[in-house]
Amino acid sequence: MILKPEAACDMLTPMLSMHGQGVSQGIAIGRAVVMGAAALDVAHYYVADAETVQECDRLRQAIDQARSELQALVQRLPSDAPRELGALLNVHSLLLDDPQLIEPVCELITDQRYNAEWALTTHGQTLLEQFATMSDEYLRERGADIRQVIERVLRVLAGSPVLLPEPVDAHGEEALIVVARDISPADMLRLRGRSFGAFLTDLGGPTSHTAIVARSMNVPAVVGLGDFRRLIRDGDILVVDGSDGSVLVNPSKQMLQDCRARQQAYRQERKALRQLRDSRAVTVDKVSIDLHANIELPDEVGAALDAGAEGIGLFRTEFLFMGRQQLPDEDEQYEAYASVVRAMQGRPVTIRTLDIGADKTLDDEATVPTNPALGLRAVRYCLAKPELFATQLRALLRASRHGPLRILIPMLTNLQEVTAVRFALDAVTEELRDTDPTLEPNIMLGAMVETPAVAIAVEPFAQNLDFLSIGTNDLIQYTLAIDRTDPDVADMYDPMHPAVLRLIAHVIRVGHQLRKPVAMCGEMAGSSAATRLLLGLGLTAFSMHSQQLPDVKKQILQANMGDLRQALQTTLEQAGSVEREIFTTFT
Repeated sequence: MILKPEAACDMLTPMLSMHGQGVSQGIAIGRAVVMGAAALDVAHYYVADAETVQECDRLRQAIDQARSELQALVQRLPSDAPRELGALLNVHSLLLDDPQLIEPVCELITDQRYNAEWALTTHGQTLLEQFATMSDEYLRERGADIRQVIERVLRVLAGSPVLLPEPVDAHGEEALIVVARDISPADMLRLRGRSFGAFLTDLGGPTSHTAIVARSMNVPAVVGLGDFRRLIRDGDILVVDGSDGSVLVNPSKQMLQDCRARQQAYRQERKALRQLRDSRAVTVDKVSIDLHANIELPDEVGAALDAGAEGIGLFRTEFLFMGRQQLPDEDEQYEAYASVVRAMQGRPVTIRTLDIGADKTLDDEATVPTNPALGLRAVRYCLAKPELFATQLRALLRASRHGPLRILIPMLTNLQEVTAVRFALDAVTEELRDTDPTLEPNIMLGAMVETPAVAIAVEPFAQNLDFLSIGTNDLIQYTLAIDRTDPDVADMYDPMHPAVLRLIAHVIRVGHQLRKPVAMCGEMAGSSAATRLLLGLGLTAFSMHSQQLPDVKKQILQANMGDLRQALQTTLEQAGSVEREIFTTFT
């Protein structure tokens, strides 16, 4: 978060400007509604030995009531509610059934004689610390699920299950802008039906529930604002830009007028971009560009098609595995994969195999490694769990009956892993043919290029695989040794770093030379500010969140790829500030 005083346009009124992470596009102007603080500051006291059983019962009754509230919310979901909300509420309900949440708390009550609230927050802090060490951004943010579930139980224990206050008067037609520490799926439901324009949270990232639901609602959202909630009062006038993550607080009349004009211009621009939905993404010099969508769950395909996606460039299958007590079996996975392939009606579908690791386990056997980002994750984990991997591969092969399917292997670092994956695929294919001799898998096998090892030595990988997909999120982190979610170094996370761009350019160039398709599915692919640069580097296949497709398509339709490539032809061989300055002209 950046907090700075900034002069308004008329140079008379000081204005507060704050910046977080924009996770859902749009410009909103309205008045703040500040949600109450989370109920984590609880009473701490010891219970008598004779009362520990009764205290455990009080905890279990609160958990039962919290679960009933969540289930009732699911039952009452309106027909127009975002599909994600029901799934997220079910995840929270399942967490309340998890023995790893309940049993250690009862042990603290019994062994340490902690009161229920104290025991619950103590164990919750341990769980949150474990989640905070996870290398995967999505799974790290799932610690928010644990926190939100604990807060709901604490509110029941306190006899106050309702978190949200009634919103203040919206002052006419102005939208309400919700300001909170965090927003749970249940909180989202209470906000539905009211006039609100944006969500602002102290916590969260691009895969937090606030971000996921806000995007599904097409509501602007900015997360990761630090202590923003403590600085804002109900009724403050806010201007939110979900594209760049900026928030203006109580701007001057002149600035507010300028912001309203910008908001209107943005709405007109979005309306115009909507007209591009059915236009083919072709550059001025007639180069056809593939624009695909990233999805986490099968029911997101509709939004991808509605945005004009020509395929699915990344289906993150770990979302099917998380937040549940039992792993999805082969038939459940098959139905999920097949539903996406069928919905795309012959368009390409790229499904990434399970990207999970020792720091984000599917069981309770493993311990958190010293450095989870470098541990047993992704393809390493799958090869170490052959039965789990074989189940997923069988489901994928069966789903390929319904259309072309590309299997994407994450976190490859050496050819031995490629050989092992092919061996597993061949074994599963033969196993399936024993029961169905007519099976002819319609698959391609590709590598997710997200480690410098593969990016630098990409030639043998391209030669031994059918396609490449550049995952910029991890590639940038591993290349620069920077965790972009660490606030102390996040400002050093730089997609435009010359080293990163050289790796990207090298992978694209090798793909062209060997006539192997190269796509990009990381966050950089969805940044319209980087589109011209990526076109200049020769990239012809982009995959991103469906909300980002129109902006990237607009850039493509206005670009001359030949001119861009010529302008960048020698740039990567130049050094220092000259190289950086040239890159900047394309963003």
